[in-house]
Amino acid sequence: MPDAEHLTDRQLRVLAAVIETYIETAEPAGSRLVAARSGMGISSATIRSTMSDLEKKGYLFHPHTSAGRIPTDRAYRAYVDLLMRLAPPSTAEREALSQELPGSRGGGAVEEVLRRAAQVLGVLTQELGVGVAPALDEIVLERLELVRVTSERLLLVFNLRSGVVRTIFVQIPGAIAPDVVHRVSHVLNERLAGLNLREIRTSLAQRLRDAGQTVEGRELLNIFIREGEEIFDLSSGEADIVLGSAQMLADQPEFASNERMRDLLELTEHRDLLQEALRDRRRTGLSITIGGENLDPRLNDFTLVTASYDRGGLTGVIGVLGPTRMPYDKIIGLVEHTSRLIEGLLT
Repeated sequence: MPDAEHLTDRQLRVLAAVIETYIETAEPAGSRLVAARSGMGISSATIRSTMSDLEKKGYLFHPHTSAGRIPTDRAYRAYVDLLMRLAPPSTAEREALSQELPGSRGGGAVEEVLRRAAQVLGVLTQELGVGVAPALDEIVLERLELVRVTSERLLLVFNLRSGVVRTIFVQIPGAIAPDVVHRVSHVLNERLAGLNLREIRTSLAQRLRDAGQTVEGRELLNIFIREGEEIFDLSSGEADIVLGSAQMLADQPEFASNERMRDLLELTEHRDLLQEALRDRRRTGLSITIGGENLDPRLNDFTLVTASYDRGGLTGVIGVLGPTRMPYDKIIGLVEHTSRLIEGLLT
């Protein structure tokens, strides 16, 4: 099939009118409505002929039960790449985002910023807000707290830059006294604070080798040296995916059937699918995958619009998931604005 650049001016204008009509109404676009929207001053018969040509070229689909046409994934791609005019967020939308993000009111952990951003994006776009939290390997350790929970268990509290906090449990010999735990905590902070987690894992043994300690203290430090790869690997898999409320998306006409609703619920309940789809979008800027462009066939009826954010080593993704019938011009502007807003809050 030829590329959209080879379509005539009339075909492009009719295609844009069909897409915009279908986005607004969720109903197949008829020739009369398209003629009125296109503003070309041509007859409905000419519009029908042009729509027929576009169907043959793979840009429109003709449902058997309707005289109107529906855009294909190919049509939406042409619209995004060639036809649409980006609509910047309105003043009200900008204010809604600024007021709802916790960092704009004097601080907030990055995870809370991202969660609220996904929630507000979902409300403003009527889609499902999605986000990917920063890769923790790149985040600097500011302080490590060792809290004795039982005689054989320590709680490790990782205080990371930008308000990120993680906790894990570590098994220890029961004979280690509380003051030894305190001294080891001091050594760990003295030698590891200010490094990111990847740097800590690769240099831990070298940094702790000459730390002077009692026999008990050395025994505890050796636990960190032996198990450092696991202790300082805080990646959490599906927990890195942040979702807004699916209610807005569930109200779309595309999910009126029970089968489509089950597909949507599967996406939100089994986050491994979204994790895989979003995994490689860090540092990619704006990314738009439409319908069949998604690698996983379970996403063939969906569009993912995301933008990466990057500030001080904190990289992640914010965006929306919705049906291919979405107002791309508005959504792309909102997603890009939100990513820049998140970057401004990650100080």
